[in-house]
Amino acid sequence: MSDRLRVINLGLPKSGTTTLAKALARAGLRTVDHRVHAKLTDVTEIEGAFVGHLIYEGYYGSGDPLERLHEFDAFGEISVMHDGNPAWPQMDFGVLEAIRHHHPGVRFVASYRDPAALSQSMLKWNNLVQRIKRNPLPGLPVGYGRDTGQRTRWIDAHYAFLDRIFAGDPTFLRLDVAAPDAAAQLAAHIGRDIPWWGQANVNPAKPENDEPKAGQGAA
Repeated sequence: MSDRLRVINLGLPKSGTTTLAKALARAGLRTVDHRVHAKLTDVTEIEGAFVGHLIYEGYYGSGDPLERLHEFDAFGEISVMHDGNPAWPQMDFGVLEAIRHHHPGVRFVASYRDPAALSQSMLKWNNLVQRIKRNPLPGLPVGYGRDTGQRTRWIDAHYAFLDRIFAGDPTFLRLDVAAPDAAAQLAAHIGRDIPWWGQANVNPAKPENDEPKAGQGAA
């Protein structure tokens, strides 16, 4: 077990994960976000690998979800939305309990946005909503997530799950990235100054339409 500070984001895609990762990196933490790019690691075996997949390799290997990610102090987005091989460790109670056990110095953060705004941000980001519908996700079977109502119900449930399992736990912070004191909240939670806070990975402008109506093809 290790008392080393590790900061792990449990937020959903487009909830401010890139902003949080950038802020943690600017705070001096060695940070990985979504995928391990070659310039970030000295371990050639994990170059190009998705963080979520490496977490499960560790969890089902040694029992320590961070075993293969020992170089890193902080983790931005940990989910994988890859057709045929998705991974959502932030929704897995077993993984979260194993991290708590092996890394008692951990600080969990859940980047958060208003669910309706988050749903629209997902809609605008490349083909994220199409991938959500095509792949089985925790709490969202294949075919669901097609409209704002379904996505917001799923989003609400994820954060309710985190609030329940971390109730009263000082190692957890649900962080509204739009809050005026977001940086101060984060700094107090991890015990580090946060010299930068802003917006990163902003969506390109796209029409805000859900599923095409009957008889219309998907773009």
